[in-house]
Amino acid sequence: MVNVITKIERPKKEVLKQFEYEAPATVYEAQGKIGAMMSDIKPIYSGMKICGPVITVQCHPGDNIMLHKAVAIAQPGDVIVASVSYSEAGYWGEVLTTAAQARGIRGLVIDGSVRDGLAIRKRGFPIFSKGLCMKGTVKETLGFVNYPIMCGNVLVKPGDIILGDDDGIVIVPKEKAQDTLKKSQDREKKEQIMMEKLTSGELTTLELLGFNKILKAKGLQEE
Repeated sequence: MVNVITKIERPKKEVLKQFEYEAPATVYEAQGKIGAMMSDIKPIYSGMKICGPVITVQCHPGDNIMLHKAVAIAQPGDVIVASVSYSEAGYWGEVLTTAAQARGIRGLVIDGSVRDGLAIRKRGFPIFSKGLCMKGTVKETLGFVNYPIMCGNVLVKPGDIILGDDDGIVIVPKEKAQDTLKKSQDREKKEQIMMEKLTSGELTTLELLGFNKILKAKGLQEE
């Protein structure tokens, strides 16, 4: 079986560019409340943002050799998403960060741990992980690059779009990118109108969002 697929279909650049203006939480809501990774995958420092096409990596637990391979074949703008199934090792550190930045890679999302947190922060490289761990890895077992994987309880395919910020990570299937983008933009416009009404004091959230009807139906009593 082929371990590494080097050529993948990526979303159009203009679509990716527009997604950069969308909040991950808005995208999650717009695509039917699906695609959000588990909340234990967090940014290693606040203020990080990522948006780009996905390169997927399946690593053997405690082994990061396939991450090195993924960095070598990734294109500028790509985001590496790795499934490792084990958190007591730092799969990624300053060395891979330096190599990734030199190749224009925009970030890493991993369901394991990384290390060299301070150095990575100084370099400004976005990483979302389950935590930090100083323990090293081996380079012995083959895995796979650019096959469908599960990461954060979400199916991720090569070429999907990934967005992340302090709220977490969301995956947009590449085949639904255009539709999800439109729905996200429409939702953003509606939220802007809502915020203007709230700011003016014109309405409360109960009135604006129809929550009074819910409270009444539940038999809320007040005096």
